[in-house]
Amino acid sequence: MSTDTKRHPEPIFEFGIYTLGDIVSDPLTGVTISPKQRLDEVVAAAKLADELGLDVFGVGEHHRLDFVVSSVPVVLAAISQVTSQIKLSSATTVLSTIDPVRVFEDFATLDLLSDGRAEIIAGRGAFTESFPLFGYELDDHHRLFAENLQLLQQLNEHEIMNWKGKYRSPLIDAEIAPRPLQSQIPLWAGVGGTSETAEKAGSLGIGMAMAILGGSPERFQPLADSYRRAGAVNGHHSNDLKIAITSHGYIARTSAQALDDLYPYYLNYFNAIMIQSGSPYQLSRSDFEQFVSPDNALAVGTPDQIIEKILYQYELFGHTRFMAQMDIGGLPYAKVASAIELLATEVAPVVREEIARRNKIKS
Repeated sequence: MSTDTKRHPEPIFEFGIYTLGDIVSDPLTGVTISPKQRLDEVVAAAKLADELGLDVFGVGEHHRLDFVVSSVPVVLAAISQVTSQIKLSSATTVLSTIDPVRVFEDFATLDLLSDGRAEIIAGRGAFTESFPLFGYELDDHHRLFAENLQLLQQLNEHEIMNWKGKYRSPLIDAEIAPRPLQSQIPLWAGVGGTSETAEKAGSLGIGMAMAILGGSPERFQPLADSYRRAGAVNGHHSNDLKIAITSHGYIARTSAQALDDLYPYYLNYFNAIMIQSGSPYQLSRSDFEQFVSPDNALAVGTPDQIIEKILYQYELFGHTRFMAQMDIGGLPYAKVASAIELLATEVAPVVREEIARRNKIKS
């Protein structure tokens, strides 16, 4: 039987970093780093986050030449060998176009290699290139995701599987191996704005990771409500219904520096992605300043400004995890590393202390 590995006690609130591993030209120098260097920087960021005491490092899946990560478990396995405590998660696994048995076996293997640190955030994905690549019909993506998510949860619970669905061959007394070191791999559903996915996550009693990349965070309140309502209806305890917030972010000593550092790379990130569809992303510097205003979810600014945003969102959602994507648009690694350090040393301790204080008052 699997047993949970010994780890440090769970913090009252978790902090993490995630990356999609985009490869684009630096807008200031015109230089494009190699896929090899980009992967080296991803591993270095994870190692730094682990050394600084952050809780989670996530890697996202894409199947395009302008992203370096197509095999998330392979990258996380490499990271597992240079880290010791940080949880290792997908961000996300595109579950509509991959066999859930393969997903589970890969992450169970990662769990063994990492001494019980694997997690899965499963989502539909923001792009569609994986559908023709792996022979799936885009019209089926909602039904594929729902069926595969349910199967993945069952694989997590049972060593021997009997199962029949619509989109893959049946499982008849199938041995699902290896089993993870943890009793079960923590499973989350990634939600970008679809109430259907939020309700599905709640009904299954798994975590929900909400991608809030900008705009007013209040507009995501219905998703959190739908998630918790579906969980309660299906008999899941409120303590088991965990919400994570994922966001683009960047931290610097001054607000002006944060804006100056990130703006060209933020614009570059979206243009590198959206221009392929013939729709260049238009964003003036003044508009960008509005994007990072106090009532906007984009987590860019000084440590104090980020603390305020996270605590405000905590009052809205009662979430237990915040993860930031900082390495976008060719942003140099030195700046990414500096922002990670500020998150770990100046933001995380203050937020945890304040949440503990508020929870003590409530109790």
